[in-house]
Amino acid sequence: MEVFTRVVELGSFSRAALALQMPKGRVTTVVQELEAHLGVRLLNRTTRRVGLTDDGALYHQHALAMLQQVHEVEGALGHAVAVPTGRLRVDVAAAIGRHVIAPALPDFFSRYPGIVLELGSSDRPVDLLAEGYDCVVRGGEVHDDSLVARPLGSLPVVTCAAPAYLAAHGTPASLDDLSKHRFVNFYSPRDGHLFPFDFYRDGEAHQVRGEHAVACNDADTYVAAGVAGMGLLQLPCSRIVAGHLAAGRLVRVMKDWSAGSLPVTLLYARNRHLAAKVRAFSDWMAAAFRNEIADLPQPGEGDPPTPWLATFARQPRA
Repeated sequence: MEVFTRVVELGSFSRAALALQMPKGRVTTVVQELEAHLGVRLLNRTTRRVGLTDDGALYHQHALAMLQQVHEVEGALGHAVAVPTGRLRVDVAAAIGRHVIAPALPDFFSRYPGIVLELGSSDRPVDLLAEGYDCVVRGGEVHDDSLVARPLGSLPVVTCAAPAYLAAHGTPASLDDLSKHRFVNFYSPRDGHLFPFDFYRDGEAHQVRGEHAVACNDADTYVAAGVAGMGLLQLPCSRIVAGHLAAGRLVRVMKDWSAGSLPVTLLYARNRHLAAKVRAFSDWMAAAFRNEIADLPQPGEGDPPTPWLATFARQPRA
């Protein structure tokens, strides 16, 4: 059942074999043996895709329910969650991987030595099922009902610039002043879309688009360009950014306006049981992120989520 449902999820014997760490031939044999046992064809196979037959659709629906019950029983007995083991594939926003997760990995492996972690760091949207990831960590709002979202925390978004830039171009004091300034813009790794700067105050909401000499699609490069004096920045106040502000390498501007907040979320597929290794990483990641932001500025009450770095994990479309 596990093999069959994974083939259906991924639409491919090859992808299922990769996700299950089994030879493709073995995956094919398992499904053939299941069909022989049931006496019906479950899958229609072509050279380009794998699809469910009517009997296969019915069996898939019941198989998912039965597998969920089995995993719940095993979890209740305790042995399924006592010692999480196995390969865990996680994709995280690049800055989170570099500055939050990687430095804390010795603690993770002291707790869970039986897990083998494959950590992808990117700012592009990830298809959990097709790419074989168990979970992802992303910034931004989640708009996908097929994913289970565990909120990890939220960072206030700030507007700032390097002292050298402000000395040369002046400090903006109003929205009208922004038209006279150069921005460092951030663009989507998915489609190249430039994110505007957001400003909120007393029920007002404004989006401002400014000209740039430099636009980036990586958070660390974006910060570095701002510190180098390339223009105004608007970005989450992470520990790195807070450090630049404290040291005077960046200066906050437009303090009378909120720039919103960035929620950070761990996501996994709704139609897959929460394996012990995923639960272990989820709990550890939640604690690690709470520790990371514990002494940082918190978003103001009512600060809306900003679309900054809104690279969500998405399921494949039917």
